[in-house]
Amino acid sequence: MPIVRFSRRALFGALLLLTSAAPVLHAQVPYPNRPIKLIAPFPPGGTSDVLARLIAARLAEGLKQAITVENRAGASGNIGHEAAAKSAPDGYTLLLSSSSTVVTNPHLFRKLPFDPIGDFAPVSMVASAGQVLVVHPSVQATTLAELTALARANPGKLNFGSGGKGIQSHISGEMYKSAAGVNIVHIPYKGTVQAVTDLIAGQTQMVFSDMVPAMPQIRAGKLRPIAVTSAQRSAALPDVPTMHEAGIEGFESGVWWSIVVPRGTPVAIINRLNGELGRIMQLPEVREAYAKLGVNTQHSTPEKVTETIRAQSPVMAKVLKAAGVEAE
Repeated sequence: MPIVRFSRRALFGALLLLTSAAPVLHAQVPYPNRPIKLIAPFPPGGTSDVLARLIAARLAEGLKQAITVENRAGASGNIGHEAAAKSAPDGYTLLLSSSSTVVTNPHLFRKLPFDPIGDFAPVSMVASAGQVLVVHPSVQATTLAELTALARANPGKLNFGSGGKGIQSHISGEMYKSAAGVNIVHIPYKGTVQAVTDLIAGQTQMVFSDMVPAMPQIRAGKLRPIAVTSAQRSAALPDVPTMHEAGIEGFESGVWWSIVVPRGTPVAIINRLNGELGRIMQLPEVREAYAKLGVNTQHSTPEKVTETIRAQSPVMAKVLKAAGVEAE
């Protein structure tokens, strides 16, 4: 067998060719080829957590890859958003973002550890929902009019819990204070689940709660529903009036959720995820699960997420200013 000899120049050229080809070979690796992480920026048990796990399970089926949900709660969603913003833009870190964090928080915190628009690439809207105003059974009010009269007769003596400063449950409470002309004290928690838990214990009198943590307690008779904040009645509570129907004209408050990824994530990956989310939102079992949560399914273009943030941000600024809420 003849012996083949290579010059140093030939060897160097071969190595250079392999090195230059590495990015091309890497780019051809199919996505996804390893587990994906979905960050839920609020505690377990709340709407964000439940939605994240529901979406993760169906997304894993479509992508044929494991997806784990990681709860990174705290600072009204800021901690989870910061963690996602600092992650590699490779499609293996997703974030379930919400309007309470990206629309409201910029007006409540003087300095955010992330840029709501600049640090993320949106994928799609995935859900929207109103809230339900619930009170402890000891509160002597069964209607919104009675609750408002009670609050007016006892200024500064009633309080309302929320999932944290800037969370929609806080904003809804401030909107109610302003619209009804009542003086009720805000008590922030690290999540709506904790706020509802203290409400059940009688530590607070009312909470504008997401449907997920409130519904089991309403069914068990541990909390009394007064009104819902959406424009229409909730399918989960068809006998409960809207805030508008209950006497506060034009009152509407809600939250939406979207899936986003770190800025710089390849467009091909974003498009793949968007397509999967569109498929998921059409599944009958997903629509049924959403309905039981009092949540509406959503799917959109990536651009719609950014457009919505830009449109709602100045409106939220006016609401907070009217309510006397200042950034800290």
